[in-house]
Amino acid sequence: MANGTMERFFGGSPFWVVIRLLLLSIVIGVLLSALGFDPWNIIQSIERLIRKIYNLGFEAVEWLWRYFLLGAVLVVPIWLIVRLVRTGTGR
Repeated sequence: MANGTMERFFGGSPFWVVIRLLLLSIVIGVLLSALGFDPWNIIQSIERLIRKIYNLGFEAVEWLWRYFLLGAVLVVPIWLIVRLVRTGTGR
């Protein structure tokens, strides 16, 4: 009974959920590092990113828009498929 509660809480096997979270954290960490974020000074990193965007002006908006579109081409359809599958299974 306790194992079922753990799986329900984690949304699957706790071991595999932890592995997925570990891998996702590494990928997101790489992306944030590419944006110039530092885990020890996250507030200063966010401030630095905002200043860079402000200083770059319209170029930054265009740059962010392109990356947004590039990511959305994959993220939105995958999200939609997952939502449709979950709706079909009654989750």
